[in-house]
Amino acid sequence: MLLDTAALYFRAFHGVPDTVVAPGGEPVNAVRGLLDMIARLTTEFRPTEIVACWDDDWRPQWRVDLIPTYKTHRVAAEPATDADTAIETVPDLLSPQVPVIREVLAALGIPVVGAAHHEADDVIGTLASHSDIPVDVVTGDRDLFQLVDDSRDVRVIYTGRGMARLEILTDASLTAKTGVTPAQYADFAAMRGDASDGLPGVAGVGEKTAATLLAEFGDLDGIVAAAADPDVKLSASVRAKIVAAADYLLVAPKVVNVVRDLQLPAFDARIRPATPEQLADLERLDTRWGLGSSLTRAQEALAAREL
Repeated sequence: MLLDTAALYFRAFHGVPDTVVAPGGEPVNAVRGLLDMIARLTTEFRPTEIVACWDDDWRPQWRVDLIPTYKTHRVAAEPATDADTAIETVPDLLSPQVPVIREVLAALGIPVVGAAHHEADDVIGTLASHSDIPVDVVTGDRDLFQLVDDSRDVRVIYTGRGMARLEILTDASLTAKTGVTPAQYADFAAMRGDASDGLPGVAGVGEKTAATLLAEFGDLDGIVAAAADPDVKLSASVRAKIVAAADYLLVAPKVVNVVRDLQLPAFDARIRPATPEQLADLERLDTRWGLGSSLTRAQEALAAREL
C-alpha cells in the first residue's frame, strides 16, 4: 500500500475539526485523522507492506521550467529563503502537525520515502512500477490514475469523494469512469488540464473531446500528427485548437507523466511487531499529543496484519 501522504493529511486536516487538540492546546486534527485513515485502510484492504510516500519537493523546478504555471497558485506569497525553492501555502494550523506526522509514522514502523527534486507522485510511480507484489495506491490525485495496471495488479484507491465513498480503480473501472485506458490517462490529463496543478490544458478541449480524440488516434502524438495532416478527417475547430496548443502539448506530457525510475533509498515496509523502542516512542507521542483512540486503532489494525 503506497500512501500519497500529503494528499491524505490535507484531507484529514479539512475533514476533522481543528478543535481536536493536544493536551497543550495545539491542533492535532490532521495527525489523528491520518491515523484513522491508516486504521481504516489497513483493516479494509489488508496490506502486508505500507509506505508513506513523501513530497521532498512538492514543486520540482524541472517541471516549472517546462510549464511555468505549474502549481503557481499554491506558492506562498513570502519569498523562499532558497532562491530555487518555492514555499507551498499550507494552513497555519497544519504546518506544525507535519513533523508530528513524520514522527508518528516512524514510530509505527511505516517508512517515509521521498526523493530529492521529485514529488510523492514520482516515488509512488517508481515503487508501483517495480513492485513484485500487488499494489494499492491511495490518493486523491487523479494524475495517479495513469498507474492503474491490471497486468501488474496495480490499483488506485481514490479518496476524491471522501473516505466514506472510496473508489477502487482497475483498468475497466477507470475506462468506464473516464473513457480512456490507463496508458492514455496522462495524455488525457494533459489535454484536459487541471486548475489545481496550474496545467492550462488545450483551450476548448474538455474531457469528452479528449477521450474521443484518444479513442480515434490512440495517443497524443497521434492526435498532434492528425491535426497537422490536412488529409485526416478532423473538425476545423478541433484542428485549430490542437495546432494552437502545439507548444504546450510538446512539454505537458513530461510534466504530467510520473517518474518511474527513481533511485530510492533502501527501506523495509513490511508490517512487523513494534520494537520496545517504537512502543516507547508511541507512548511518548501519545502523552505529548493526545492521540488517544486514533493511535490505538492504527496500532491494532497494523498488529492484525503483522508478518
